[in-house]
Amino acid sequence: MILPESFKNIGYIWGKMLNDPLADALSAIKNAERIGKRECIVKPASKLIGRVLKVMQKYEYVEAFEWIDNGKGGIFKVKLKGNINDCNVIKPRYSIKRDEFEKWEARYLPAENFGVLILSTNEGVLSQYEAKEKGIGGRLLAYVY
Repeated sequence: MILPESFKNIGYIWGKMLNDPLADALSAIKNAERIGKRECIVKPASKLIGRVLKVMQKYEYVEAFEWIDNGKGGIFKVKLKGNINDCNVIKPRYSIKRDEFEKWEARYLPAENFGVLILSTNEGVLSQYEAKEKGIGGRLLAYVY
């Protein structure tokens, strides 16, 4: 496979079997951060991955991202800031109530007020801070710190 010149020296997932696209996207971002890349290609793109990236952008873990149509579902080109120590999906996707956030923060985040739990709620994909503020629960998707 020949990549365009603009994709050279960018972290990229080569053709492999995808069971969990969100997990593959977050591992591609984490691996690119660890080796010092400034950009990462996430393939394939989905609405869920885009919403998770939007939460990560809001909390300044990624600088920017853009969707590129490649005729096969699209890809995300993510600009990294170098702020991610670890990010991963949470499986199984636990359902949490609005008063259980402290338990899950202690389990997945290294310290209090350090990092973000990302969850899917009936109001969209939110961080645990926004869900606490709105007084709603949801299903845990991922964490990043």
